[in-house]
Amino acid sequence: MKMRINRLLDRALIPDNGGELLFYQRSDDYTIEVAGMTGELMTTAHHGSEDALAELALRKVRNASEASVVIGGLGMGFTLAAVLKIVGMKGKVIVAELVPQVVDWNKGPMGAFAGYPVNDPRTIVHVGDVLDLVRYGSATYDAILLDTDNGPEGLTHARNNRLYSHRGLQSAYNALKPGGVLAVWSTHAHDPFTRRLALVGFRVEERKVHANRDKGTKHHLWFAVRP
Repeated sequence: MKMRINRLLDRALIPDNGGELLFYQRSDDYTIEVAGMTGELMTTAHHGSEDALAELALRKVRNASEASVVIGGLGMGFTLAAVLKIVGMKGKVIVAELVPQVVDWNKGPMGAFAGYPVNDPRTIVHVGDVLDLVRYGSATYDAILLDTDNGPEGLTHARNNRLYSHRGLQSAYNALKPGGVLAVWSTHAHDPFTRRLALVGFRVEERKVHANRDKGTKHHLWFAVRP
């Protein structure tokens, strides 16, 4: 019988009193959890909705192989890996990760699950807030993909609320090229956020996708296009 592994490998503080991330090995998989919260924040066991965030967003981008893409939240690298499968050598991919240790975890054994996308020469890692990149963009990006929390309510880190506020969404709108897409991952639907996207001027589409490709829990995605 195969021995079950349940081992805490590392822990990392989230900046600005955002709590603590716990990095576990659970038998053949890895999880990242938030101290004091029930359940995993993310796991290598399933990543279908993270893949879909990238794949469906870039379908909306003209010349996706040459796209300039910003990703908010490295996580376990699956969204980044999905973007890199579409974007060619003329593209540009910047991934912003607030917690430096998460970048380190992606360079260790966990990174093999996504194919070590942080080591890809097309990847630029920004250790810091994705909002810093978005605020200073002006018709700069073809796509902005946000997977920084459980959804647009800043559940794990209140600072994330700035991203999903009217002001944050206006910054994202301004940072996108005409025809560019803002894609947002969430565990759940959120009607006030949908209305907020429309008020900023986006054309909004919502999709529900399986966490594990074609089965199990469904997650909620927004695709907001700048006309």
